[in-house]
Amino acid sequence: MIVPVTFHIPGALREFTAGRSKVVVEQSPASLAEALSVLWTLYPGVRDRIATEQGQVREHINIFVGDENSRYTGGLATPIPPGAAISIVPAVSGGCGISRRLVNSKNRLRTVVILRQLAASKAYLRR
Repeated sequence: MIVPVTFHIPGALREFTAGRSKVVVEQSPASLAEALSVLWTLYPGVRDRIATEQGQVREHINIFVGDENSRYTGGLATPIPPGAAISIVPAVSGGCGISRRLVNSKNRLRTVVILRQLAASKAYLRR
């Protein structure tokens, strides 16, 4: 049985995915490397922004499988459970000093949640 996997694409990479914020892969990849390979076949321009010439994930890119950072769960060998959500998260720098605490927050997706909350707060304050 094939269970699709969903990639969540950050705004900075959407120009390479025809503006899509989500890309559903209609396959059941066993590892993160296989999932990324399918994504790169569909949208080749994304590859160079995510991976180095040696095929490794760039230092400033974090990839979460569910709520786990793949850097701490096996890297490209991270297993992909059926129906997984894979989030590509570019590093954020600058700001008000919160980024250091976020970097130290280990492998949880709460980094993304906090960043989204900050963005929403700033957008609300600009009204």
